[in-house]
Parts: sequence; C-alpha cells; structure tokens
Amino acid sequence: MTEKIGSLIIDLQDKTISAEEREILNHPLVGGVILFARNYESREQLNKLCADIRSSRQKKILIMVDQEGGRVQRFLHDFTRLPFMAVLGKVYDENIETACRLANDCGWLMAVELLSEGIDLSLAPVLDLNKGVSSIIGQRAFHSQPQPVIQLATAFIQGMSEAGMAAIGKHFPGHGSVSLDSHVTIPKDERLKHEIENEDMASFAGMIKAGIPAIMAAHIIFPHVDKMPVGFSQRWLKDILRDELQFTGVIFSDDLSMEGANISSNYTDRVVVSREAGCDFTLLCNNRPGVIQVLDHLPAPLHMISKEKWGKLQGDFSHSRQSYKEHKRWHETCASLNKLTNDF
Repeated sequence: MTEKIGSLIIDLQDKTISAEEREILNHPLVGGVILFARNYESREQLNKLCADIRSSRQKKILIMVDQEGGRVQRFLHDFTRLPFMAVLGKVYDENIETACRLANDCGWLMAVELLSEGIDLSLAPVLDLNKGVSSIIGQRAFHSQPQPVIQLATAFIQGMSEAGMAAIGKHFPGHGSVSLDSHVTIPKDERLKHEIENEDMASFAGMIKAGIPAIMAAHIIFPHVDKMPVGFSQRWLKDILRDELQFTGVIFSDDLSMEGANISSNYTDRVVVSREAGCDFTLLCNNRPGVIQVLDHLPAPLHMISKEKWGKLQGDFSHSRQSYKEHKRWHETCASLNKLTNDF
C-alpha cells in the first residue's frame, strides 16, 4: 500500500517541541510542519528541532518555512540574507542574462542552506505581479510583467532543484492587483476572467508549462468568476487550475487562520471546504485551538495524501551532507547577493 500522510500542515509554538505538540505531531491527519522566526535560535538548534520533529513520528513528515527573501525570511542569524525578488527584476531590466543567473544562484543558495538543517521546503517563489497596488506583495514579486516573472522564477526554481528542493509558486491566480491584505480581510478583485488570464494569471500559466511542482492558492474573491475565495473554489482550483491550465502538481491552501479564509468561524469547515475545492494540503497556523478542533472532528482516512504527490516535495538531503560553505558556488553567490543588496 502506498504510504500516505495527512493533509494538515501545522505550526509549533517555540524552539523545542512541547509534550502536547508531540501528541499532535503523531495524529494521522498531520502531514507537515511550517516553522516561523519564533522557532529559530541557531543553526544547531534548528537542526535538532527538525530531527526531533521527524523522530516524534512513525510516518514521514514535510518540514517547511517561508524563506523568500526580503522581509519574508524567517531564519536570519547565520543564514545568508536574501534580497527582495524585485531587486532581481531591476537587474532584469538592465541585463536579462545576468538577472537569470543571479536568480538561479539565489534559489540554489536559499535551498542548500535550508536543506543542510533538515528543511524540506521553502514556500517560494512568489509568482504575483508587482503592480504597485498590493501592500502585502510589493517587492516580494519579481516584476510587474508576466514574462520577466516567468523567466526569473524558472531560473530560481531550477536553482532550488539543483540543490534538491521543490518549489511552491504563490499566490494563484495572482495577489498583486488587490490593495487589501488577505491576512486581515477578504480582498475582492472585480476584473473579468479574461483580464486576469491576460495579466496576473499568465505567470502561473507559464510556470505550469515549466513544470512547477506545487502552487498555493490565494485568499481572494473574484466575484465575476466565483463567489468563494480561490482556496475554497472548485471553479478556480478544479475547472481553471486543473482542467484549463492542466496543472497536475500539488495544491496548497494559504493559511486558513487568515481573515481572508473566514468563510466560517468553524475551522473544521474551512479545512473541509478547502479540501473539497481541490487543495491537497491545508495550512492552519498560529491557532492551536483551531488545530485541535480539526484533529478532533475530521476523519483522518478521508484527508490523506498519497506518496505519489507528497513524495515529490521531500527534500533531497544527500546534497547537504557536505558543508555548503565548502562550495565555491556558495561563496560566490553570497558575494553577488551582498553586492546586489548594496547596489539597490
């Protein structure tokens, strides 16, 4: 029988695992852990935490983090400081070849540093467009136009892959055209479907053709397409993402504790609707009561992910047995990124 893991991704409250969390980690519905800045003190501590997470379970588990660069980088001390991806977009406007090489090296460096401490995944890259509208996206995006995003993101995820890490593109079908922050409200985008396809969604379509293995859905309502936020919408995830764009990879929800996911005050409902809409994995973070509610009420056998899907997201840790600081590429990339940050 194919080894399956649960579809729920949870967080931890501190730098070590509590007794309650050991119990939660062993629940069959749990299949992943996402770490935050509060979970990090040092590389040694992080390595031990990841090892403890894995040894706490009989089944496999995915460990992930948001390590995009710029302001969204959870591990800072003793990790290379990564630039905003918009900086690579500025280089692109001057020299496409240089920008793509830097993007490739940046993706590789980010991935190899995380893999060395036991992290499977960074939830990156952002495929949204930087239109100067969204306060929450802004410089996290590579560029304002789809084609540069496709070229830079392709180079970035190739670098990640060379290190042994899969990529997760976010936030489908594009968060860059709404000003409101889905962490605190449910943004609405009044454009028609063809307008979205020709603009924000074009970068996702391009990356699907390039073979990106996973995509995260946005908490945005596009009323002319569907009344539900994208992460809860069968129209968006099954009809458009799966059928029209032919995406066969893994779909992640964004954090179901965000206000943009507030389709119900009941967190079990949020998970169920998201899964029925087409999300493979659902994230529920910074909300321990919500996690416990879901674990107590959802039948785990109905919310499992086959190894055919989750196995593609496992980190390849064989590349990280040798210290990355012995790699000439790491030293050269650090120097390039430092210069890039200073220049821009």
